[in-house]
Amino acid sequence: MSWLRKLSRRIAASLSDNNFLTIISKIETIVSKLLSVLMIIVILVAVYDLFVILLQDIFSAPVGFFTRTLFEVFGLFLNILIALELLENITAYLRKHVIQVELVIVTSLIAVARKFIILDLQKTGGIELIGLAIAILGLSISYWIIRNAQPRQPH
Repeated sequence: MSWLRKLSRRIAASLSDNNFLTIISKIETIVSKLLSVLMIIVILVAVYDLFVILLQDIFSAPVGFFTRTLFEVFGLFLNILIALELLENITAYLRKHVIQVELVIVTSLIAVARKFIILDLQKTGGIELIGLAIAILGLSISYWIIRNAQPRQPH
């Protein structure tokens, strides 16, 4: 019976606020590292995919011309850029254990800009354009507020 009391004391001690927060912090770090590795894999696959698509377009008939629209190719480039920004968000979290709002807003702006760049105006209605415009305006204002609210630190 004494071993049961010892076990219950040990469990109670491990669930104290400080120990519990330490466990959560370790889990957050492990998940962040796992996300970083997975994001690197996604980026490498996307770069490979872009490389293959570009080679196919350049060396297929008619030679030297893109069979896809340039907007589709730009969309692939921006997908990789967005993935790199997401990786930067994760690594910044690993460094400081704080989510950097400015970085999240910049990533969101890039994602909305990508959508706007690859947008097919023939298939897009006015409401969708207004929605994208409002998103860009809102993110831009948010970025301006965050940028001007914090004192800049030299890198």
